[in-house]
Amino acid sequence: MKNYYIIDFDSTFTQVEALDELARISLEDHPDQEKIYQEIERFTNLAMDGKISFRESLAGRVKLLQANRSHLDKLISHLKKKVSKSFSRNKEFFKENADTAWIVSGGFKEFITPVVSQYHIRKENIYANTFKFDEDGNIIGYDENNPLSDEGGKVKLLQQLNIDGRIFGIGDGYSDFQLKESGLIEKFFAFTENIARQSVTDRADHITPSFDEFLYVNDLPRAISYPKNRILCLIVGDVPEIAAHILKRDGFSIRIKDTLEEKYVKDVGMLLLGKDMKITDDVLSRADKLKTIGFLGDVKGHISKAICNEKGIVVFDDKKNKKRNAEFIPRRMADFINNGDTDQSRNFPNLILPNLTRAHRLLHIHKNVPGIMAQINNVYAENNINIFSQFLMTRGEIGYAVTDIDAEYDKKMLKQLKQIDNTIKFRILYK
Repeated sequence: MKNYYIIDFDSTFTQVEALDELARISLEDHPDQEKIYQEIERFTNLAMDGKISFRESLAGRVKLLQANRSHLDKLISHLKKKVSKSFSRNKEFFKENADTAWIVSGGFKEFITPVVSQYHIRKENIYANTFKFDEDGNIIGYDENNPLSDEGGKVKLLQQLNIDGRIFGIGDGYSDFQLKESGLIEKFFAFTENIARQSVTDRADHITPSFDEFLYVNDLPRAISYPKNRILCLIVGDVPEIAAHILKRDGFSIRIKDTLEEKYVKDVGMLLLGKDMKITDDVLSRADKLKTIGFLGDVKGHISKAICNEKGIVVFDDKKNKKRNAEFIPRRMADFINNGDTDQSRNFPNLILPNLTRAHRLLHIHKNVPGIMAQINNVYAENNINIFSQFLMTRGEIGYAVTDIDAEYDKKMLKQLKQIDNTIKFRILYK
């Protein structure tokens, strides 16, 4: 059976609720702007939480908008800049699944179609409401015969469409969950990249903090190899809030603690420490998932570089106590996770890599001994791999080889690379 992907628009495909944003635009010079906007937002949240009917919410919001076609033009320009990051980076998915990736929304085609059409989503696969206008272009209502304008509209629409296939629903609101409740879809994924509604997440088959996560759990082609929301960053000690903000905005899961407890270390992929913190050798040696450490001070005497080298952990610190180290260090950590960059690392060869485009990047960390590159390239040759670019740098006892290859290859090759003698750590990136 063919798989279909039913995707919500507001607070899912885009970071915002479009009608709320339209109100900001249309009421810009209104003396009671904030009061009216708050009432529109209240209608939105009540419906999303399932506390009032969708039709009641929609009618209330449209009545308060005082909008026209010129306001819609401004809204569309705004929404194009507000596409959720994980959808934006997975544009290729929509191109490859143009027949089966659909937008189903209680929003309006007038602003949805210009935004999602840029992502190869076909107009005939966009299901949404439509506005009614007067002769001067003012919004005076909406088509009340459209099933999506009514309570349970998405359920009614899918019943009418009678799709022959497995349907997966992705959304943030109660109307999306109703699809699961109706039995019409295989699974419901609560999308929480922009907002998490407990009334929805409690009932979802799976909570997906990003579209990358949805693609990952369903083993679908995606822009990144491993969802960043699955990488836990533990922040411990005196670390300014800006550091957590930078990493959270990039999509990493953040946990902030006052002290470093070993029970957390085994699951941590990134560790950011205040300058007074220290990791014992015993604890560090058991941090098997740890990929990078950021230290807001001079790491000497606080963390064993030797153990970090043995485990392939890239360390970034701040020997000179720069003013903006709380921003600089987390960005270096993110650049390593996202792109493989080790620029200004304390223990690794310093590499600034080109951005990855339509290729897979293989990161091979190994002991700096003769013959490693010959073994790596023998594996590529045996598997007829098309290599786009390759980088190698060494520093002391560490060798760092980065190879960008064509995305088409037998996955058994990855196991061969991991089994090369003196391999410390191996990781794959793709975008």
